Order: sequence, then C-alpha cells, then structure tokens
Amino acid sequence: MMSQIARVAISSEFLGAFAAIPQTAQGKVSKFLTNFQRNPMAPGINYEKIHAARDPNMRSVRIDEAWRGIVLKPEKGNIFLLLWVDRHDDAYAWASRHRCAVNEATGAIQVFEAVPATEEVPVAPVPVVAAPQAALFAEVSDKDLVLLGVPGEMITRVRAVASEDDLDAIQKALPSEAYEALFLLAAGDSVSRILQERETRVDLKVDTQDFETALQRVESLSRFVVVDNESELAAVLNASLTQWRIFLHPSQQRLVHGDRSGPVRILGGAGTGKTVVAMHRAKVLAEMAEKSSGKILFTTFTRNLATDIQANLKELCSPNVMAKIEVANLDAWVQRFLNLRKYEYSIAYDSDKEREQIWDLSMTLKPSDVNVPDTFYREEWARVIQPQGIETLDDYKKASRVGRGTTLSRSDRSKVWPVFEEYRSRLLGRKMKEVEDAYRDAASLITIDRSGLAYSTVIVDEAQDMGPQAFRLIRALVEPGRNDLFIVGDGHQRIYGRNKVVLSKCGIDIRGRSRKLRVNYRTTEEIRKAAVAILEGCDIDDLDGGQDNQKGYKSLTHGESPRVSKFNTAEDQAKTIASLISERIAGGLRASSICVVARTNNEVDDIGHRLGRAGVKTRKIRVDESDGSDADAVRIATMHRVKGLEFDLVVVSSVNDGLVPLGGFRETEDPVERQTTEIEERALLYVALTRARKEAAIFSYGATSIFLSKCIGSP
Repeated sequence: MMSQIARVAISSEFLGAFAAIPQTAQGKVSKFLTNFQRNPMAPGINYEKIHAARDPNMRSVRIDEAWRGIVLKPEKGNIFLLLWVDRHDDAYAWASRHRCAVNEATGAIQVFEAVPATEEVPVAPVPVVAAPQAALFAEVSDKDLVLLGVPGEMITRVRAVASEDDLDAIQKALPSEAYEALFLLAAGDSVSRILQERETRVDLKVDTQDFETALQRVESLSRFVVVDNESELAAVLNASLTQWRIFLHPSQQRLVHGDRSGPVRILGGAGTGKTVVAMHRAKVLAEMAEKSSGKILFTTFTRNLATDIQANLKELCSPNVMAKIEVANLDAWVQRFLNLRKYEYSIAYDSDKEREQIWDLSMTLKPSDVNVPDTFYREEWARVIQPQGIETLDDYKKASRVGRGTTLSRSDRSKVWPVFEEYRSRLLGRKMKEVEDAYRDAASLITIDRSGLAYSTVIVDEAQDMGPQAFRLIRALVEPGRNDLFIVGDGHQRIYGRNKVVLSKCGIDIRGRSRKLRVNYRTTEEIRKAAVAILEGCDIDDLDGGQDNQKGYKSLTHGESPRVSKFNTAEDQAKTIASLISERIAGGLRASSICVVARTNNEVDDIGHRLGRAGVKTRKIRVDESDGSDADAVRIATMHRVKGLEFDLVVVSSVNDGLVPLGGFRETEDPVERQTTEIEERALLYVALTRARKEAAIFSYGATSIFLSKCIGSP
C-alpha cells in the first residue's frame, strides 16, 4: 500500500509515438493510461525489466499482446514517467538506445540517445596544424556544455562535431535545449548570452536522483506534462498533434509564468511562438484570478485573429478558466463599450463611402499657394494629426512632424489647417467619428467612470498593428500594477498601415521587462531566410522608439528552399498549383494542411475557381470565422487572413507586378510615405511566406513583382 498517491508524467516523446500508432491501438493505450493514472501500482499492471535497457530504472508495461509502453520509475520519490509506446520489439529497441536522467548542472529531466558501452564513439580525424578549427566546440568547456543542456555522457560525441552537418546528424540524439544551444553557438552566439536568456543558474545544487524536484523546473515542463486526474489525461491525449497546448520551450515557460511588476513587452520574429505565449499567459493569469472578480482581456487588432485565438483558448482552458478570459478585437470592444455609455456618434472606418464624400468636400478648401499634392492631406491627417490627438491650429503648429517627407513652415500649417478643420466639422455634423477618435473618447470616459471594468490584465497580441491612441486606451483599461499589461508584437509583421507606437509615450513603461524570442519553431531555416530577405534593408521599430532587427533569429529545422516559378498566364499557374497539391496529397499530406495565398480577395476567388475546375476541393478562410481543420479541403485565403495561421505547405500565388505590391502604393508623392507603404507590402509577403512549416512555393504570372527580383531572385 502506497503512503501517498503516485504522480504520473507523460513525455512529449510518448505523445508523439502515441499519435503515430493506429487508431485501434490508440484506444487500447488510452484505456491502459486511464488505469495507470488511477494507480500505477495496481496489480493488473505488468512491469517487466528490460535487460538491454541503457537505464536500469526503465520498465516495460504490457498494453496487449502487441503493444508495450516504456516507463521510468526512479528509485527516489513516488513518480512514474511514461516515455514511449510502440510495438513490442520496437519499444524494447527504443529503451535499449535511450536514457532518462536529471542534468547535473541545470537540474532538468532529459531524454536522450545514449551510446552503448560496447560502441566506440566516432571521432573526426584532426590534422595537427588545424587542431583549433577542427572541432566546432573546441573552445567551450565541459562545464559550459553541461550548463547548455548537453548530458555529461554525450560530451564526447559533441566534441567530435566538426561542422554544422555533423551537428545536424546528432540532433535527434540530443535533448532539444542542447541542440538549440549548440546551433546558436555555431551561428556565432556566446555561452553567456544563451545562459542569460535562459536565466540559467550556474550555482544550482542538483540532486540527480530527485526526479520530483526536477520535474518542477521549466526545462522539464517543456517536455513533460503531469496529469493529476482523468479529465487532464483525456485533454492531453486529445490535444493537437502540434502539442502547442501542452509543451512550451523553456524561454516561453519563463514568460508565461511568474509575477511581473508592471507591463511586459515580448518581441520575436514570425514562428517564435509569441501568440502561443500570450495565450498561455492568459490561461495562467485566469487560473490565478479564478476566485477573484478580475478578468483577463485578450485583444488584438483584427477580427479574424481574435476569432482564431478564441477557438484555441477554448481548447487550452477549462470552461471555468475560459469564463475569466474575454477575447475581442479592439474595435469591437470599443464599439460595445461606447454603446453601453450611450455614445452618440457612429464610427467611420476607412472603407466608409460617406467618409470619402466628406474628404472630397473638405478638399475644396485647400490653399492654392501651398505646393503639396492632394495625397498630402490624408497622409498628414493619418500620420500627424490623429496619432497626436491634435484638435486646434495652435496644437498643429507645435506638433512634431518627424518622419514626414513633406516640409511645412508655420505659415503653411496655418493655410492647410482649414481642410482638416472642415473635415472634422463635417464628420461631427453627421454624428461621425474616426476609429482613433473613438479610442480617445473611450479612454476619456474611463478616466471619468471606471464602473463595469473589472480587468486585472490586458493581453495584447500583434501589437505592431495598433497605433498610439489604441495604446492610450489600453493603458486606461487596467490600473497600473503587477501583471497589468502583457504585450507581444513584431514590427516586421506590421501589415495594416497603422502608425508606429512608442509605448513609453502612451504611459506604458516596459523598462527591465522586455524580452525577445529568437528561435523559429514553425518554418525551416531555408524558408526563414527567404522571408527575411524580403525585408532586408528596411528600418523596423521595436514598438518603443528603438530599432529591431533579425539578428540571432534562427530556425532549428531544415528543408528545401522555397520554389520560385513564373508562368505566362493565370491558368498555367493554377494548373501547376493543382499538380503540386495532387502530388503532396498522394504522398500523404492532408488537404487541410495546404494553403494557397494571394494578395486580394478577387485573386483568391479566381484561383479557387480555377483549382475547382482542375478537381481540387478548396475552402476559403473568411474574415469572421476560425479555420478548423475538420474540412478535407485545401485552404485558400488572402495574405492578410492567414496571419496567425500555419500550414505544412504554403503556395504564395500571383506575386505579380501591380498585385504585390498593390498598384496604388506609388501614388503618393511623399517619399517617406511611399517607403512606409512599401515596407508594409513587403511585410505582407513576409507574413504569407512564414505561414509555411515544411514547404513553400512562390508563383507569379505575367510581369513578376519587384520584390522577387530584389529580394528572392527572379524565377
């Protein structure tokens, strides 16, 4: 009889193996796991010692005649680790090759491939003259290698690595954090920087026999999940094969957990898991607030991304926890809030035809003696007047115009001001205000009366698409304090033409609480490089007045470079896309894991029509709905709509001159405005390409986009 209830932890390797076995066997494994979780020491569980196992604590457990599980029962503690499941012989073979141990320096539980004692470790021949260059990690001490996550018994194998190809060859044998650290070292990073970013304690005292304590470390939680009841077990077994709901990288774990003294900003390139971190942070804070009145507001700029996040959070959180989280894109939240406050104005959006008429009428007041183009007025309104909340001529005369390509004297400002004054007056006369005005008014109403607002935290995703007025409102939504704001974004993905934000000027102080994610877990290195090339030479901000860059941004997987092809006609392009899709589906790829992307809705619809004629079933991902993976059809979508999604294969189609970038971007005569718009168009192509996990293709027909010839190379 056990003195206490045993704990059961399941490894990511076990779940990966579980997902790969036939569904009939999965049912048997699930039934076994349910009984195992209830009582790992039940008489019906048949433990068998594995004589060839590298780890003396490994045992085989019988699932049925054909299937076996591999379990580790440490000598110390009352814990069981489920490591692998497979057919009888294959399970035993896995156990003979692997070890599960606590790292002597980091204190993390690691599963790795151990070299049998009878085998000699291959050592690359080292010429005497070139000795310092022959070994890739010759300058790294054994102590540092262990701190970086290399198991002590694998140091000899790591010492034999002489090239990045050698490192890739042992990737599967290494714990993930060890391979990642070595990869970053080979790319030029330093040991100290890697350890600093991981917050690794170099003076940690570790009991390598204490698995229970080791299981509490964030590095262990990146590959083990503890299940305390049957409902948790069921949730784990039914999780997505990508397992983003369960396992987080240690750097992500640290951002998700912990008590923060104020606003936090997270930067990171595409595929680094920013949105995943934000969702897990929402879950953690909602669990902390489950018994309080506080709620978590999770907001983003676009409606479709809010829809996707809502769907993912429902799978991640229990109903009780989900009840503490409100998900809404910011415009929708503002509209609801203002309606409750009896706001008397309607909100005029960019596509509003009445707003266009008002601009045309206002332009009749433009001065004839100020030499600026007509495009200047709307650009000045959007880039200077609205972001700074300017309402009077005196304010306009004193306003900063840094970043505008058109110079204006103080007297010229007085002459052009009547156009802006008329535009605002006509809007108000029709009981209309722009979005930025609505943000500003909502913030003002909140400062007067906070009743009805019970937010303890606001989490902001895709922060780069929000402007200053949006962040002033976000600052007003929650009182400054611990865990108040959690902001994630990436200026490289700014695709909605909003003004750059400086958080400190919006009352949001992130000093000492800013982090950056640098490892891309989605795309291959080859796809990442092609995408990064699109933005090469562009100045990208860090959301707080500084500059951001892609230095140290890496992918840990490899594959083929994106296929770049040019066709004479749209029909030729569609035929090739249909052929590529058919080949991949015949090779085992699910149709729903393929997406064809284009710049405009009209182009998406045209491609969908052509693919349909070729016998390809498609499903268009629309703005206001989540993309479930249930429909067995190839996805088609605009470049804007695929933001936040990912697919095994992405075909970026119709990358033509006039479409990418969209033809109108050259209309402005302001060189700074033209450059800003071009960067936004480049960012859109960058976003589309980085949706691909394994394979990407870039197709065009007719005249090819200037972006391909400048950045990726002409097809």
